[in-house]
Amino acid sequence: MELALYCPEYGFYEKEADTVGWGGDFYTSVSVGGLFGQLLAFQFAEWFGNLPIADCRLPIVEAGAHDGKLAWDILGWLREHRPALFERVEYCIIEPSPRRRAWQTKTLESFGTKVRWLSDLSALARHDAAGGQIIFANELLDAMPVHRLGWDATKRAWFEWGVGLSENRFVWQRLNQVAENSLVERSWLAALPEELLSVLPDGYVVEISPAAEQWWSEAARSIASGWLLTFDYGFTTEELLRPERREGTLRSYRQHRLVPDVLADPGKQDITAHVNFSAIQSAGEAAGLTTESFEVQGRFLTKLAARLWHQTGGTDRLSEAGRRQFQSLTHPQNLGQSFRALVQRRG
Repeated sequence: MELALYCPEYGFYEKEADTVGWGGDFYTSVSVGGLFGQLLAFQFAEWFGNLPIADCRLPIVEAGAHDGKLAWDILGWLREHRPALFERVEYCIIEPSPRRRAWQTKTLESFGTKVRWLSDLSALARHDAAGGQIIFANELLDAMPVHRLGWDATKRAWFEWGVGLSENRFVWQRLNQVAENSLVERSWLAALPEELLSVLPDGYVVEISPAAEQWWSEAARSIASGWLLTFDYGFTTEELLRPERREGTLRSYRQHRLVPDVLADPGKQDITAHVNFSAIQSAGEAAGLTTESFEVQGRFLTKLAARLWHQTGGTDRLSEAGRRQFQSLTHPQNLGQSFRALVQRRG
């Protein structure tokens, strides 16, 4: 999965062609329009406005910035509506890919030295903020590699699905050995009660993402004081273990259509698995963060919009395009219900 998505030469997210938006393979809250970034900018301004130190620098760290459009929307709103705060903001993008960094640099060239880049989270330790910082991501965790496991009801043990080659095509192959004990014991599967395992159907499939949990833990430890925020689609552990999800949540998409074969045409289609928000929330709390909110995106953004529009005179100034964007972002049949927002904080 990591190679199919991130291989420097052939990875899906390294393609020059735009894979995001109505003309691509999938659309996101960012590709809907600028409103998502504007609402986030307002939220960041609220958070920073409550800090006790009035003249400190204000780091905003984005991971998974793709082409830089979300950063452009956030910085543009802050520059126009909160100019004093904008002057103190330091916008940092975590980007390991030279190609994607080049896309982002081009998008954000009008902001000059306001934006800087780091290759990974570990470099943040050298840039501690005196007052507070924000680290956030939009649809990053669902694109991190996963292990695909199945339940053997007879052996009462988890096994792993590997990828093999048959007749010149990739296929799923059940590995003979039981999944590594360390892999299971370090995951959320270790906490499942015996009462549930005793009735779990034979062959029930789940995905676990140690990479996503590790990234979240590292991000949490990077925050001396501030907020950690993610938007993504996913479920709680309880929601993941429902009968209708016995085949797991690993999916592929091309041109906005679900592709039945996840293993077909690597590098030419998006691959994603739903985030286990229970595991992510626990990882943050284990690193010392406090959970401020966990809710569907529609509710999170609607509350933000209500506070913003209360200050600016309501929705009368919102264009028709803005109204359509808000509906796409918040309506349960669009992005409002399937996407969740998790906010954790230290300090």
